[in-house]
Amino acid sequence: MDQKMNEKNGRNIIEVTNLTKIYNGKVKAVDNVSFAVKEGEFFGFLGPNGAGKTTTINMLANLVKKTAGSAKIDGFEVARQSDEVYKRIGFAMQEVGLDETATAREMMQLHGRLYHMPPSEIKAQMHKLLKLMELERVADKYVSAYSGGMKRRFDLALSLLHKPKILFLDEPTTGLDPHARRMIWNHLKQLNKEGMTIFLTTHFMDEAEELCRRIAIMDKGKIVAEGSASSLAKKYRVKSLEEVFLKVTGHSFQEEELNANSTDPYARIRGV
Repeated sequence: MDQKMNEKNGRNIIEVTNLTKIYNGKVKAVDNVSFAVKEGEFFGFLGPNGAGKTTTINMLANLVKKTAGSAKIDGFEVARQSDEVYKRIGFAMQEVGLDETATAREMMQLHGRLYHMPPSEIKAQMHKLLKLMELERVADKYVSAYSGGMKRRFDLALSLLHKPKILFLDEPTTGLDPHARRMIWNHLKQLNKEGMTIFLTTHFMDEAEELCRRIAIMDKGKIVAEGSASSLAKKYRVKSLEEVFLKVTGHSFQEEELNANSTDPYARIRGV
């Protein structure tokens, strides 16, 4: 990986301490997890389906309520100071949820107003992000007409509209062709180079190795390995991150299937 690190004085911008999530009083999806992410870091969070990684990222974004432990974003406790947390994060989920009866420009204007952004700033950010994501020519077309790659790029643009300090990405390139994946990689590298902290979950080993400065691997609700791709390979005496993953989890990514019982990302609305 050739991107330059942007960590600022070693300050932790994400701090997770003994974070736990138990469903139905018995299913421990996240089991006493602790880790930290430096400001300006590109951090990868890997694991087999059901490992607890999506539940963890949803707790960090306050979409799922924790059972125990602590999660802080930029010094603010997620559960108690959620308004401050929301100002600082962008979140692009595994499933793209867009209003297909609106245009990109209309949706960006609405989101900007919801974030109480001044009209001049909304306009400036729209221009910048539509250009960055190569969506200028379709900005006034209905989202229903967009290709899968366009929708992914637009979802990412929306998550960046309010200039978040931290960007959470849950499987951002799933289902995209190689060209679209490479395009999003380049956008993410540039954002990180400009100082944005990025927290990425992915099922693609090449994606993690290409983008992430440091990686944590989760299995059965616990973090089982953490470090750079090269340091992990050296530690476990293997040649690739794929082999590290297989060694610490007993799974390979080729074995992975979609999880029909995955956590509802909007469970917070129902008080789960």
